[in-house]
Amino acid sequence: MEALFAYVLVFAAISGALASDPDLLQDLCVADFASGTKLNGYACKDAANITAADFFFQGLAKPVAPNNSVGSIPTVASVQKIPGLNTLGVSMARVDFAPGGLNPPHSHPRASEIAFVLEGELDVGFITTSNVLISKTIKKGEVFVFPRGLVHFQKNNGNKPAAALGAFSSQLPGTQSIAATLFSATPEVPDNVLTKAFQIGTKEVDKIKSKFAPKKTD
Repeated sequence: MEALFAYVLVFAAISGALASDPDLLQDLCVADFASGTKLNGYACKDAANITAADFFFQGLAKPVAPNNSVGSIPTVASVQKIPGLNTLGVSMARVDFAPGGLNPPHSHPRASEIAFVLEGELDVGFITTSNVLISKTIKKGEVFVFPRGLVHFQKNNGNKPAAALGAFSSQLPGTQSIAATLFSATPEVPDNVLTKAFQIGTKEVDKIKSKFAPKKTD
C-alpha cells in the first residue's frame, strides 16, 4: 500500500509538471528578447536592467473596435507584451465583439483558458475529442472554462457590443484558428487534402482561400 501511495504521489508530481509551463527556479526571469540564446521560452534579462515596465501592460484597459469580417478582435497580454511573464506560466487576453461578432473556432495548444464576460452576452462552447459540443450562454460577470487544446468559440448574438477577458495557464498559449490554419497556411495545404477532408470541390476550396488572402494595398 505504501509503495502504491508513493507511486501515485510521483505520478501526480510528474503530471503536474507536464500540465503547464515549467516551474520557475528563481524569483524573476524577465524575458531578454535581444538574447541570441535559444530556449524553451526566453533567456533572463540581467537583474540590474529590470524595471516596473517589464511587468506592466495597459492594452486591455480600453475596448478596440473590431474592423474585420468576423466582427471580433483579440488583444493579447502574453510574454511577448509583458516580458516579466517569462517562466510565470500565466497570460491574459481581451476579446472585443461587434454585434453578431464571432471569435472563430480555434484552439490553444499550450494552455487551458477561463473566460470572464466584461460586457454583453456570449454563446460559448468547446468540442471534445469525441465530437461532443459543450456549450452555454454566459452573461456579464460569468465565467466559462475551455480545456487545453480543445477547439472552442465565442459568439455575440446580441445587438450591442460585447467583451470578454481570458486567462491562460501559459505565458504563451498559442492560437490556431481552424479555418485560417487550413486555408491560409504557407506553403498552402494541398487542394486534394482539403477537397477530400471537407468533401467539396476545388472551386469551393479556391473560393474559401480567397477569403483569407491578404488584402492588396495601393
